[in-house]
Amino acid sequence: MSRIGRVERATKETSVVVEVNLDGTGTVDVATGVGFFDHMLAQLGKHGLFDLVVKTDGDLHIDSHHTMEDTALALGTAFREALGDKAGVRRFADAAVPLDETLAQVTVDLSGRPYLVHSEPEGMAPMIGPDYDTTMTRHVLESFVAQARVCLHVHVPYGRNAHHIVEAQFKALARALRAACELDPRAAGVPSTKGVL
Repeated sequence: MSRIGRVERATKETSVVVEVNLDGTGTVDVATGVGFFDHMLAQLGKHGLFDLVVKTDGDLHIDSHHTMEDTALALGTAFREALGDKAGVRRFADAAVPLDETLAQVTVDLSGRPYLVHSEPEGMAPMIGPDYDTTMTRHVLESFVAQARVCLHVHVPYGRNAHHIVEAQFKALARALRAACELDPRAAGVPSTKGVL
């Protein structure tokens, strides 16, 4: 069974192509024009063991908002497509990832219902590099969740360095998604008493 999702999304602001293989080896080919965001997507693929292709051409002459938002929407849609009916998946998973002084905790439910709870330390540096607005981390996760239709809780109880705080979140997300998407050899059918997710 192939668990691959491919999405093409085009608007007047962006053109996005995303392909994800849930049963990959962590091979990543990412180019959005936003360097730190590319670095975060690379973490998602590498630590999730997802083969991930992302090509985005966005209106970076305005800012990076549309580029990151539309990429996250397409990524969520590709994940949902790759999961199919979710038969045999573990569904629930969590991961805690430290990065020096920072700790990120992520819990995910492939519920079919989009919901995000997100907290991170206040007073972070407003920018990472020239074009990554740190307030976009939450919005990227909101956009992903909306289309992937997953319940996602992300909590960073402490941390000082903005780079570490954001990167730990993406690494923990990768590990939690990897575990939730894994096929459980003991599970038959969809892991819900409703019969659908």
